[in-house]
Amino acid sequence: MAEEQKKAADIEAAGAQSEGTARAAQGTQAPEQDVNHIVQARLDKLAELQAAGEDPYKITKFDQTHHSEEIRANFDTLENQHVSIAGRLMQKRVMGKASFVHIEDKQGRIQAYITRDALGDDAYKKFKKLDIGDIVGITGYVFKTKMGEISVHAESLTLLSKSLYPLPEKFHGLTDTDTRYRQRYVDLIMNEESKSVFIKRSQIIHEIRNFLAGRDFMEVETPMLVDNAGGAAARPFVTHYNALDEDVKLRISLELYLKRLIVGGMERVFEIGRVFRNEGVDTRHNPEFTLMELYQAYTDYNGMMELTESMFRYLAEKVCGTTTITYQGTEIDLGKPFRRLTMTEAIKEACGVDFDEVKDLETARKLAKEHNVEFEERHKVGDIENAFFETFCEEKMIQPTFIMDHPVEISPLTKKKPSDPSKVERFELYIYGREMCNAYSELNDPIDQRARFAEQDKLAAAGDEEANHTDEDFLHAMEIGMPPTGGIGYGIDRLVMLLTDSPAIRDVLLFPTMKRID
Repeated sequence: MAEEQKKAADIEAAGAQSEGTARAAQGTQAPEQDVNHIVQARLDKLAELQAAGEDPYKITKFDQTHHSEEIRANFDTLENQHVSIAGRLMQKRVMGKASFVHIEDKQGRIQAYITRDALGDDAYKKFKKLDIGDIVGITGYVFKTKMGEISVHAESLTLLSKSLYPLPEKFHGLTDTDTRYRQRYVDLIMNEESKSVFIKRSQIIHEIRNFLAGRDFMEVETPMLVDNAGGAAARPFVTHYNALDEDVKLRISLELYLKRLIVGGMERVFEIGRVFRNEGVDTRHNPEFTLMELYQAYTDYNGMMELTESMFRYLAEKVCGTTTITYQGTEIDLGKPFRRLTMTEAIKEACGVDFDEVKDLETARKLAKEHNVEFEERHKVGDIENAFFETFCEEKMIQPTFIMDHPVEISPLTKKKPSDPSKVERFELYIYGREMCNAYSELNDPIDQRARFAEQDKLAAAGDEEANHTDEDFLHAMEIGMPPTGGIGYGIDRLVMLLTDSPAIRDVLLFPTMKRID
């Protein structure tokens, strides 16, 4: 074994001198006109294997015992021990009778040392015909090279799947964003940063569940195909249910069914699931996205603020290791108490307009025109106040800020403030100028709810495609009796963007919505 390791060290040292050339040779993406020739050459290799009865696609399993990072982390106990690794061949440096390769698995990359003496003449010849991108299984023992790299000395090598199409040029990766989103499978192979985002996304969702389990919340599932897509101001997708011969909608929110469960006595419930909104695509929006909503009986929006602040701090510590994170070059402090402002206070602070002094629609319209704030004829005072906030305040909310007490006109499912019926007990959390969540003291008065649905029906009749509609079954549930409840919705994708320092929502969606290429 010592003699083999000395030989490996000599080859490694020699290989290091020409590594740049070797890397370029194995990694360069061929010009477009040559791709067909590369594919044909690989097809020929596959045909040769199949003719010899060695079709890699007929292999059904490989007993993988360890992964790359696991071997590195446990080298002291695994040195000279036999392991079996499997993954994609990402680098190949042939040096006569011995070679080095790099294999990529789910944890990263690890080097393997391949020799003719260990594999045998025939197996080594077959190894030399392998292409970058092929998936292989290797069994051998763990050692450390003279240059200090933890590696696996191969005693057997099995081709598990043949790659027929060449990967992009290795050291420049896959940089075209459109191709990265359309071919995420290639992006994950070539860009370690991209893979790490999605690993972290999974961790974030896992820790959300841990946090809520610690507060005695129960996870549930509710329908995606619904008769009435309520709970948010958005235009739904419409489809047809053939079996019932009925038009149905894809849900735009999780709210109305989760509230039915609160009525049924499930005091703390949450759901993480896809919702669908028939709207545009930009850096913050995708027509289908992941939403989490939770509802807790016997609390209000103040309870939801405490839960939100605690959960964001918990996630930052668990996922990022600190409550002070950096997003797009800006330091965000999630450790300090989050600032709290009413919407009226935020507008007054930003542009001097005090909507507590605006008593009629004519005055609100006059102020909007003076400040170049756009509004529609159907808009009421509360709608115009919200337009002021979006125009002058939203982008300035960089550090975590709760914006509270929204106008009743824009909050049809929210409990009114006892001290001011023109406002509701609602808040939105803003970080880096982006809405991160939306929460209410939930309306539980069925008479008031029916009246607000009626107002939404009027808006819908006037052409507002984002208005809610009366939901008789939901009203019946409220008539059975709903306790005082706090509720909140979180955009999971925006949360992932924040904690992974990702500039666009497409960077945190494995398969974002893309316009079809004809």
